[in-house]
Amino acid sequence: MLAALSIRDIVLIDRLELALDKGLCTLTGETGAGKSILLDSLGLAIGARADAGLVRQGAEQGSVTAVFDLAGDHPARALLDENGIEAEGDLILRRVQTKDGRSRAFVNDQPVSVGLLRQLGDMLVEIHGQHDERGLLDASGHRAILDAFGGLEPKVQQVRKLHAAASAAREALAEHEAALAKAKAEQDYLTHVVGELDELAPEPGEETALAEERTLMMHSEKIAADLSEAEQALSGDGGLDARLNVALRRLSRVAEQAGGRLDAAIAALDRTLVEAAEARDQIAQALRAMEFDPARLEAVETRLFALRAAARKHNVQVDSLAALAEKLRGQLQKIEGGETKLAALRKAAEEAGAAYLVAAKALSDARIKAAAKLDKEVMKELVPLKLDKASFRTQVDVLSDAQGGPEGIDRVSFLVSTNPGAPHGPLIKIASGGELSRFVLALKVALASRGSAPTLIFDEVDAGVGGAVAEAVGLRLAELSREVQVLVVTHSPQVAARARHHFRISKGAAGETKAKKDAPLATRVETLDADARREEIARMLAGATVTDEARAAADRLIGGHP
Repeated sequence: MLAALSIRDIVLIDRLELALDKGLCTLTGETGAGKSILLDSLGLAIGARADAGLVRQGAEQGSVTAVFDLAGDHPARALLDENGIEAEGDLILRRVQTKDGRSRAFVNDQPVSVGLLRQLGDMLVEIHGQHDERGLLDASGHRAILDAFGGLEPKVQQVRKLHAAASAAREALAEHEAALAKAKAEQDYLTHVVGELDELAPEPGEETALAEERTLMMHSEKIAADLSEAEQALSGDGGLDARLNVALRRLSRVAEQAGGRLDAAIAALDRTLVEAAEARDQIAQALRAMEFDPARLEAVETRLFALRAAARKHNVQVDSLAALAEKLRGQLQKIEGGETKLAALRKAAEEAGAAYLVAAKALSDARIKAAAKLDKEVMKELVPLKLDKASFRTQVDVLSDAQGGPEGIDRVSFLVSTNPGAPHGPLIKIASGGELSRFVLALKVALASRGSAPTLIFDEVDAGVGGAVAEAVGLRLAELSREVQVLVVTHSPQVAARARHHFRISKGAAGETKAKKDAPLATRVETLDADARREEIARMLAGATVTDEARAAADRLIGGHP
């Protein structure tokens, strides 16, 4: 509940401390005393739109602090925890408004966004006025209200979960269909490229080998001449081989006479002759290899140029052509396997969609049942509110399967008819000011124990009614206050008499300037004791002059209604 409200320098309020309690609290006072200012101030604290005009004249800034006493499991505490704000103890919302238009918001003394302040405010307080088009009068929220009444949130959560799963399955299907369509459009091209690369059959390292061979063949004439000269130097009559053989024969003749001193030299010459012979063989082989073959050179160049042309075409290195062929072949295989995956994704999307529709239709049936129950309870409340000729209907329109969303396949709206036989229409359009307030009150009584905010504020819910109707309004407000805290701004003595706590709002000179003629005015709020309350209700009954008869009537109204 709202435990306390502190206001500083807001419009006509210079300083106000208001302690509140459970049950029905009424705020009364003369017209223009500042009751609306009190509600505007509270609205500022719970995230309403800021306005520099709210700052009291002469002040640099105004502020409003609202203190809430909440149950440990209230959803607002979970929201605080999500945003890293201390959630133990009282919840303190504070808003500071400067005269230059800037606004700051605080929760438990931590700066927060106005958006978070508004989220918390929506969980804590509902304000209903004659011209209020939010809350119960906002058709976009009727479905959530019906779900809260019927205790359908678990079913709604399941539908949301299944809708998300169905949406994800449809997205996966659409993405694969798009990818498959794109791949199929490229299939002919991929097949052509893979065929070309397979025909070319490139091998890693092939470019280097061909380039080296080509270079060798292009220089073969000069290399062959040098090899021939080398071969001649080794062989022939004047060659190294002949000279080595001459030296070996000469040493061999005198080897025996030399007593072994020439053995090492002879062995060395033998080895040299063997090495020279091997060198001649290698040179001969190289010469045969160096034989210029124009056909081979053309073949090497043709192959080399084909490899390089393919690499340029596909913007890769020659050595990467084989890997490219494998990659493109893999893409073709994926296209071939894509139809299988497409069928699986299509089946998954159909199954997810079907599961969602089953749950959504079950939720729809539950909503229709809850709507009938809500209608019955609201109609029961309309009788004591003197709207017995009126009719209330919760209309549940079941939409097409394609129109389903996270909340199901239903559109819910509260419709009323104020006269027998008259067509039903939206609450905000059909009911007059006084009827509208009573319809809202009947709804709130029916919904009070099912997800309502802990504090409800009614701004002149009794406007346009009096006598027995006002008495009925007071009775229903008192009934509602058994479930939640109810604050009522009222001009009705019948409603005020039902209050558990009564506050009087008045307007007078501010601060130390009270004695001055031109003193600025300020709004004051007094907590009334039993005698003051009796006098205030008598004033509401009699007007400017309070008579003994009015006091007696006030006693009769208060009697039995503490």
